[in-house]
Amino acid sequence: MKKLRLILGDQLNSNHSWFTEIDKNTIYLMAEMRQETAYVKHHIQKVAAFFMSMRNFGNSLESVGHKVIYFKISDEHNLHTLEKIIAACIDTHQITQFDYQLPDEYRLDFQLKTICSHLKIPSKAYDSEHFFTRRNDVANFFDGKKQLIMESFYRDMRKKHHYLMNGSQPEGGIWNLDKDNRLKYKGQVSIPEPVLFSKKIGTLIYEIEISGVQTIGTIDREKFIWPTSRAECLEQLDYFCENLLLHFGDYEDAMHTDEKFLFHSRLSFAMNSKMISPKEVVETAISYYTSHQNQISLSQIEGFVRQILGWREYVRGIYWKEMPGYATKNALENYNTLPNFYWTGKTKMNCMQKAISQSLVDAYAHHIQRLMIIGNFSLLTQIHPDEVDKWYLGVYIDAIEWVEMPNTRGMSQYADGGILATKPYVSSGSYINKMSNYCSSCHYNVKEKLGEKACPFNSLYWNFLDDKKKHFKNNHRMAMMLNLLNKIPAEELFEIKTKARHIIENLNEY
Repeated sequence: MKKLRLILGDQLNSNHSWFTEIDKNTIYLMAEMRQETAYVKHHIQKVAAFFMSMRNFGNSLESVGHKVIYFKISDEHNLHTLEKIIAACIDTHQITQFDYQLPDEYRLDFQLKTICSHLKIPSKAYDSEHFFTRRNDVANFFDGKKQLIMESFYRDMRKKHHYLMNGSQPEGGIWNLDKDNRLKYKGQVSIPEPVLFSKKIGTLIYEIEISGVQTIGTIDREKFIWPTSRAECLEQLDYFCENLLLHFGDYEDAMHTDEKFLFHSRLSFAMNSKMISPKEVVETAISYYTSHQNQISLSQIEGFVRQILGWREYVRGIYWKEMPGYATKNALENYNTLPNFYWTGKTKMNCMQKAISQSLVDAYAHHIQRLMIIGNFSLLTQIHPDEVDKWYLGVYIDAIEWVEMPNTRGMSQYADGGILATKPYVSSGSYINKMSNYCSSCHYNVKEKLGEKACPFNSLYWNFLDDKKKHFKNNHRMAMMLNLLNKIPAEELFEIKTKARHIIENLNEY
């Protein structure tokens, strides 16, 4: 039997059982495809990171004796779609069995099932052996429950894997220490310089460009900060544990003009490409915490574990439970278009300028910048969730649809009507001021609702609540804010809504 085994760009798991034995009759297929660069316009660093990681992975397989067919983006004989590449390889190499690992995106899962249904040889799908859960575990966990509350799933995962547990009880007697993870960063703790993986990337960028791949954002051709091999991913993990875990939880939600990364691990691309597993990330961090409990408090490690063991697995489960219908949900009936400054960063709103510019320059923003700055503004200005979805999917280096869509369309834009989040994550400028130093140097005044210098978030917030109140009338978590809305005098509310309408109709002027 001569096997052809497909490895996708986010399946770079060197510990997969496929690779335990070297078989001269097994060929591994990897391809940099225009199919994958064109379904949205991606950040240049995202395209480069995946291609470089794929090349490193292919080389590592060959170095230990595996047979690999690898198509670079610029190769003359690259057919650029899965169907054509697979068919050509089967024919050329007289393949008698086709194998693939279950994709994590619905579109690829559907495509591969369709391809296999047309093959004249047997095919088999394997688990990717990466996640703590299987595709349907979250759906099965919530079967029969009215709400899909992440906290209950997270606690079950803690018990199941016995992380941060004392017998059947959580370490410290509390499951969730989120209330301790909300400090504002004021420079009171020094932040070590981020680990860099300097490498010349000019040749790869040239190949991408001559192949006609359209991208967004910028890239440094002389050095690259993202890990693109397993060794570099492990180095990044060690750097996080030794330098950042100490204060991760404290400043998890903080934002600062001078510190784009703060104490965040920057391991999401490493995990989402599967070069490193969530299990080893969690266990390495817990092991470091355990041996440094005199220095690191429980709230630091619990916040980190919750993100990976809880939230990451949860959103993946929601994705597979709700797809394909999830991709078209627009429960709040928002239809506006993205303003131009999402592609340039040129806006007078300091928080948006910092968060968007950072995204375009680094292909990165941490979760609060994504949720409570860019996502918040997108929802308050009632942008169509399709547009927000595509922007997030393209701009961030770690954005693969299974994780991006529930976070964006669900949590950030509430387009799923409350499947994932129990309330929309919207705020006026006061929250941004509380969690950042953005407002102190902004063109606008965070304390004003009306007037030329009023913070746009303020009028937009109350306008949004009024526009969408019919959607939230039965939502008890929104009751307090709707009560406050009802107490605003009619004349003042009219002025607020007039101001908000002007902002929405003239977004590019702000």
